[in-house]
Amino acid sequence: MAKREGKKKDKKHIVILGKTTSFTGFLKFQTTLKIQGNFKGTIDATGDLIIDKEAAIDTDRITVNSLTVYGHIVGSVHAADKVDMMTGAKVIGDVSAARIRIADGVIFEGRCKMTNVEKDIEIFHRPTEEIKADLQRTNAKF
Repeated sequence: MAKREGKKKDKKHIVILGKTTSFTGFLKFQTTLKIQGNFKGTIDATGDLIIDKEAAIDTDRITVNSLTVYGHIVGSVHAADKVDMMTGAKVIGDVSAARIRIADGVIFEGRCKMTNVEKDIEIFHRPTEEIKADLQRTNAKF
């Protein structure tokens, strides 16, 4: 039994708004939320968001840690970490994230903006000492 209890603790807690759920308003959460139904409003969260295949989201703004889209979203999206648009997804609106992945078969209308991108360090035409100094300034391990 101890092994089973350990496995349960390792599973990520996911809250689900089911297929028959229709919600209008403001959502704020810290864990992972999966929407299978319809949502209209604003999402401002520190957790992860999953939009299921049959879900329809109409929002002025989504702010989350990460977003995985299988369904439909109309509205702007900002993710601190990543946005994954999976095959069959439809996203109409601007998207900003540190990492953005758009699979084949996605319909996307909007602009992409990459955030938190580190400045490139030129290493091919500079003296070694300058490169080391730049690496130390950017807290990179050398």
